Amino acid sequence: MKKMLAILLASFVLLTACSAKTNDATNTGSGDATKELTVWAWDKTFNIGAMERAGEAYAAKHPDSGVKLNIVENAQADIIQKLNAGLNSGTTKGLPTIILIEDYRAQSFLQAYPDAFFDLTDYIKPADFADYKIGPTSLDGKQYGVPFDSGVTGLYVRTDYLEQAGYKVADLQELDWNQLIEIGKAVKAKTGKQLLTQDPNDLGLIRMMIQSAGSWYLKDDGVTPDLAGNPALKEAFETYKKLMEADIVKVTSDWSQFVGAFNSGEVASVPTGNWITASVKAEASQSGKWAVVPFPKLANNADSVRASNLGGSSWYVMNVDGKEAAAEFLKETFGSDVDLYQKLATDIGAIGTLKAAADGEAYKAADGEAYKAADDFFGGQKVVADFAKWTAEIPRVNYGMHTYAIEDILVVEMQNFMGGKAIDQVLADAQAQAETQVK
Repeated sequence: MKKMLAILLASFVLLTACSAKTNDATNTGSGDATKELTVWAWDKTFNIGAMERAGEAYAAKHPDSGVKLNIVENAQADIIQKLNAGLNSGTTKGLPTIILIEDYRAQSFLQAYPDAFFDLTDYIKPADFADYKIGPTSLDGKQYGVPFDSGVTGLYVRTDYLEQAGYKVADLQELDWNQLIEIGKAVKAKTGKQLLTQDPNDLGLIRMMIQSAGSWYLKDDGVTPDLAGNPALKEAFETYKKLMEADIVKVTSDWSQFVGAFNSGEVASVPTGNWITASVKAEASQSGKWAVVPFPKLANNADSVRASNLGGSSWYVMNVDGKEAAAEFLKETFGSDVDLYQKLATDIGAIGTLKAAADGEAYKAADGEAYKAADDFFGGQKVVADFAKWTAEIPRVNYGMHTYAIEDILVVEMQNFMGGKAIDQVLADAQAQAETQVK
């Protein structure tokens, strides 16, 4: 009996020790213990490329930390589906330590599942980032997200087409949309090229227009629909119709057609977020034929500025084992590492929203051995410096929880508007639908 008890006791001690070692190795242990942080993100070149470089930067500064990244690539739609399924089940089992969430969708998760995300208030200083990124990444005074890339917009233009129509880049620095439409007509008359592309099922152009005026589909509370009586939205709809009726828009239906239109030289401009830079530069034969000018403002809205946003995302830590190590990792990388942001700008074209990054060489108008700020593809323009400047001018809005749900309603109403329905009735009907469907 004594021998059996001794064996059982020894087994218990061994199991306990192994359990402790396992927890140390996979979660938040210290010393040489491995702390594996699972990361979910989309876009291998851009977002995953950024996280890989962050891992390298952290390892260089903290070689004995034991932190190891397990980066899992998923399509954004798959991430949303898996995250919803996991949180709806009431458990965080199977979810990652760090997850990338688009800013438009962030509040829907934070407000529905606040306990599922780790509070980063003690790790991240909101004032260190572009003001417009704080609304989507925080809730009830707590900071849950680490702001990552800027979706700062610009108007990419073909300088050769503009010159054929009698315009120079200097003529496009203070545009409004009415002026751009007239330029588009002149360009088409001289070159036969359309001004821009538009997918009727994607109202990203409307989003850019209204945020330039500090307006959104929802009121400042992020919940109440703000469609009827919204002057910025009304003008954006009217401007969209002017564009289409001017016959200067190439209609597309998916991403490949969108990229193909400017890579093949079919359009004279691309109004969108700075993340398109790599796709524009992919057509090397067009080097020297492009420039980027400020995003046009709404012509009749006094609040509209020549800066806006499209897309952008931020990093979040799930409330799971390893959360403290993940928070510390993000604090030391995307939360403060200026040198990392210079590398992201030069390697993958990511414009960060950490304010201090704008003081680095990649963002400034100075030349250095590692990076030449002037971009030959854009005729020597210092495009990163320009985008950094425009980022600071983006109006802050509350995206709230229902961006895409409301946009589904507006896509249908936009077609009704194009078909002759009065604009005030269009927005009134959209408001009524939103109040019924979005809660």
